[in-house]
Amino acid sequence: MKGRTSLTVVLAAGEGTRMRSSLPKVLHPVAGQPLLVHVLEAAPHGEGARLAVVIGPDHQAVADAVKRIRPDAETFVQRERLGTAHAVLSARAAIARGTDDLLVAFGDTPLISANTFERMRAPLKEGAALTVLGFRAADPTGYGRLLMHGKHLTVIREHADASEDERKVTLCNAGVMAFDGRSALKILDRIGNANAKGEYYLVDAVAIAREQGLEAVVIETSEDEVRGINTKAQLAEAEAVMQARLRKAAMDAGVTLIAPETVYLSADTQFGRDVTVEPFVVIGPGVSIADGAVIHSFSHLVQSAIGKKASIGPFARLRPGTSVGEGAKIGNFVEAKAATLEAGVKVNHLSYIGDAEIGANTNIGAGTITCNYDGFAKHKTIIGKGAFVGTNSSLVAPVKIGAGAYIGSGSVITRDVPDDAMAVERSQQSIREGGAARYREIKTRGRKPKA
Repeated sequence: MKGRTSLTVVLAAGEGTRMRSSLPKVLHPVAGQPLLVHVLEAAPHGEGARLAVVIGPDHQAVADAVKRIRPDAETFVQRERLGTAHAVLSARAAIARGTDDLLVAFGDTPLISANTFERMRAPLKEGAALTVLGFRAADPTGYGRLLMHGKHLTVIREHADASEDERKVTLCNAGVMAFDGRSALKILDRIGNANAKGEYYLVDAVAIAREQGLEAVVIETSEDEVRGINTKAQLAEAEAVMQARLRKAAMDAGVTLIAPETVYLSADTQFGRDVTVEPFVVIGPGVSIADGAVIHSFSHLVQSAIGKKASIGPFARLRPGTSVGEGAKIGNFVEAKAATLEAGVKVNHLSYIGDAEIGANTNIGAGTITCNYDGFAKHKTIIGKGAFVGTNSSLVAPVKIGAGAYIGSGSVITRDVPDDAMAVERSQQSIREGGAARYREIKTRGRKPKA
């Protein structure tokens, strides 16, 4: 922002108490990514932006997640849970270095946008000391009310302390604030712990700013954007909002979702042009789908790359490390893992392809299995271009099938097959005339016929 080049973001990522989980609250996923990751990605990046993340004690997993997404971030530990202002001041060292703007946010609001963070800084440029993010609540019960005098915010009144008239106010506090860096510590250090719980509340910053003759203003956003997560029910509500956003964005970009409400996407899903996704598809993290590909119903994809005009499913499962080439086909009840299928490969039905490389235009018959695990280690199957693997074949890795080779149906292949060779591995068929009748007679001797 012109004229205000330095920014410190303090992100409170402490633990919730109602998730009923051993997983830290901010690491619970929405659209395939932890809550915290969504906020970290929305938080300002780039030159002049410093990030300080406040975590609870014994939450190394949270610190590790922060470093993976924002290696530039500092982490600070809030040893005692003494309120929101106490959490912010746990990062005092970062704040005290000085900054034009100080932005305070929370790690459990995954729907907040980068645009909203930027909007909050605008009033500081115009002379405000404090910007508070507000929203119009459909049901304001329990929320702090933003009480205004004209365009100026006078106080944040907690629901329990609000009068009957004040409780009719629907403009509520989202908790996110932006401070002018010159006055931030002066305000934060004045926040006392006079409340009944002996805690330090960030909402008191508004009244303190006003006492100091400083201006506090409100920026509004939608209620959905500032949903905080404290329970599994709220987590599910946020997931629903995020999925609606992702589906709309996909369709706006030209993806055909035949029954969008039945399709689940990840925040990092990448689509090409003219992609079609049929009903009841789940796309997990790390999936890219190129132009013209079709994902048929009841398929599940994770960490996989789908090439142009490829066809996946129905009832297909693509596990991490799968790459499907242009025009290739993964059919019904096929599972692939750590497998590269080049252009034109067909695996039409009832097969498992794991730890494999399959050359272009190869046909894999129904019921084929790459036997990649020997009980101790994984091994690789390599199949050359234009090979044909007959139905119900087992390829025992490590093994190589040459280009143009032909594997007879029902074979168990344990040795490499050269290019253009034919391999058939079956025991010799034995026929005993009348054997079936004699077998039935033996098995039913002495038994009463069925009615």
